[in-house]
Amino acid sequence: MRSEKYDVVVVGAGICGLNALFVVSDYLERGQRVALVDRRERVGGMWNDTYDYVRLHQPHPFFTAGNIKWRWDKDPSHLATKPEVIDHLSYCLEVIKARATVGDYLGWSYLEHDEADGVVRTTIERDGERVLLESDRLVKAFGFDVRPNDPLRLSSTRVRSVSPDTCDVRTGEIASSDAPVWVIGGGKTAMDAVHTLVTSHPGREVSLLAGSGTYFVRRDEIYPQRPGLRRGTRVNQFSVDLAMRYDGDNDTTLYEPALGHTMLKVTPTARSWMIGLLSDDEAQRISAGVTRSILGHLVDAVDVGDSGETGDGAELVLRDGERVPVPAGTWVLNCTGYLHTREAPYEPFCSPSGRVLSINQRSVTLGFTSLSGFMLTHLLMRDRLRDLPLYELDWQALRRVAGSDATPVMWTVLMHNYTLLVEALPPTVLMRNGFDGDAWYPPLRRQWGAASFVRTRRKQRAHYQRTLDRARERYDVRCGPLATSEPAPAGRRAARRP
Repeated sequence: MRSEKYDVVVVGAGICGLNALFVVSDYLERGQRVALVDRRERVGGMWNDTYDYVRLHQPHPFFTAGNIKWRWDKDPSHLATKPEVIDHLSYCLEVIKARATVGDYLGWSYLEHDEADGVVRTTIERDGERVLLESDRLVKAFGFDVRPNDPLRLSSTRVRSVSPDTCDVRTGEIASSDAPVWVIGGGKTAMDAVHTLVTSHPGREVSLLAGSGTYFVRRDEIYPQRPGLRRGTRVNQFSVDLAMRYDGDNDTTLYEPALGHTMLKVTPTARSWMIGLLSDDEAQRISAGVTRSILGHLVDAVDVGDSGETGDGAELVLRDGERVPVPAGTWVLNCTGYLHTREAPYEPFCSPSGRVLSINQRSVTLGFTSLSGFMLTHLLMRDRLRDLPLYELDWQALRRVAGSDATPVMWTVLMHNYTLLVEALPPTVLMRNGFDGDAWYPPLRRQWGAASFVRTRRKQRAHYQRTLDRARERYDVRCGPLATSEPAPAGRRAARRP
């Protein structure tokens, strides 16, 4: 097996890995190299696999690597499409390659890594060939490891079970059919599907089985068309308000105070929030366009009446025992479970040596993978990752026991850790965070907000710690500072600081 030497290895070329790569390029000196590894042949991560009609749900300037600008002059409020996002991420890699020497290992799969004698050894493979990458530091930018959704396995032979990842509702047989469509799920994917169906096929019978109901952030309020000194609610202010209201127990009432101001819902009642955004217009089109919207969770679909492919149709069987009749030929579109990923072993976000950063769902620190790739890699390159008392959250275990109530816990972990980041990283680093939604607002208002956050951060942190201690007790999951007893390695030099 041949080996190659690099200063840093980044595994993952999605939004998380590209942000890590951007940061690494800031620290490398002349002659130093970074390797980029991804199992796919091109950058983009999950965007390569997701459904074709997906759009960003935040304005496109806030989805990037570092502070790299989009190479077009579209209105900032434009919600970029899948091809546009992939094109931009490819452009980000071009920009980074102009800043640093990048070894390109796209199409190679990560197998394993180990540490010995101050060296991280990462083994990768393609078509049976293995390569050993030796480096000083390693970033495993796996994020939530989101995979495409499969169609639901249903007993009925009279309904057509499909997934948005393999069935574009705008084209093909589902588009030419006049059979009803039942969209299963209440999150952003379901809203994208319903919105696409009712706008591209007006009058089509489209129904929504929305789980426990979902709250969405009002895009019109967070990103108003004409932001000013008073108009709109800054993203960071919304984040603080939400996390300060949460006490670890008040899941059922947490979002109601924001309803109609910074949050909305498209179902009569709602329970969960998965950090999605909707505009007032989108919500109104969805509400007006659906034939039927009910709360509930699908267990199965079964045939009823006479045998044969048509018979008397089928029934959707819900968890609470309710049965919903549907005619033969009904389409069942699975828009559930994108964060219900396959079981993964626990790995701390930071190895005992401080040389390996792992951004994964079992040790979540900042929630958003883009933010994690950017901020945590700065800490890694400055040798601060290990000594900062960041909270880690076992998101996978929490989702298993808390279900839709898991999101506010993760949000509070993010806010707690951000109060530490503003103390550990200089303002010049924080300002290069291109996905800071507060940049939507005038500079003076951003400055007011930043000053208020810095002034109250310790009070906030104390509240967040009490809340997270309660959540850890309530759900019995890993939620707290990373336990480490190994002394910091001697003789290491932090990378050059930008």
